[in-house]
Amino acid sequence: MLRTLKKCIPHVVLLSYLLVILFPFLFVLFSSVKKNNLEIALNPFGIPKEFVFDNYIEAWVNAKISTYFFNSMYIAIFASVVTILLGSMFAFAVTRMRQGKWNGILFSLVLIGMLIPNNALMLPIYTIVRKLGILNTHWALIIPYIANAIPFTVIILAAFMRILPREIEEAAVMDGLNAPGIFARIIVPLTVPAMVTVFIVNFLGNWNEFLLANYFLSNDELRTLPVGMVQFRDQYQMNYAQMSAGIVYSVLPVVIIYAFLQEKIIEGLTAGSVKG
Repeated sequence: MLRTLKKCIPHVVLLSYLLVILFPFLFVLFSSVKKNNLEIALNPFGIPKEFVFDNYIEAWVNAKISTYFFNSMYIAIFASVVTILLGSMFAFAVTRMRQGKWNGILFSLVLIGMLIPNNALMLPIYTIVRKLGILNTHWALIIPYIANAIPFTVIILAAFMRILPREIEEAAVMDGLNAPGIFARIIVPLTVPAMVTVFIVNFLGNWNEFLLANYFLSNDELRTLPVGMVQFRDQYQMNYAQMSAGIVYSVLPVVIIYAFLQEKIIEGLTAGSVKG
């Protein structure tokens, strides 16, 4: 009996933690299908008596959620793909190519990039973006997103590439492949699991980023979804039902990615931790 109780305690704790985490999302989900602010105020945590799905249509069309959504999707995907391209080439150079001591030096310089807080770089990034003449364009977000994600990308991909056997490259060289051919035909296909993980993590980071998007974009048609969420205001009040619908739109891609690809995320993050 005591042994069974000890086994149940971790499950009870985890279920309690899960309820605490899900409770705010359930509140937003129920609020998104309520009629108005009054119903939310009278019954903030209860299931609505009548489900009003028009809030999603109003938020998507009238509140420009569609514009913000596709801006965020395009920026997040493009920046993540370019980050993987650049990071994988750099990881290949420092792990599979013999450059002597330069491999360790270059890899250490990349690691330093993870030690600097992003908020501390806000002013330098703004100055560079303004001098480049790309302020108030999507490039003002894409370039910093790529630069910020490269250190993490290189670390994960380098750890994965280090465990690949050297015999594969030796056989490729015997077949007449050079370094670009080995990278494109051998290393990239074998590194796809780690690349998927890096893409997911970088995509989620770019999707949820608020600070740069808030300060670097002033035109409403260029805004991303996190910044667009603060626009749910009219002259007299805030429409909490439509705002909740907008929040559901913003959370939906994250929930889908974690639900279906969580194993890939864990697999990529633990790559290289154990050598066989």
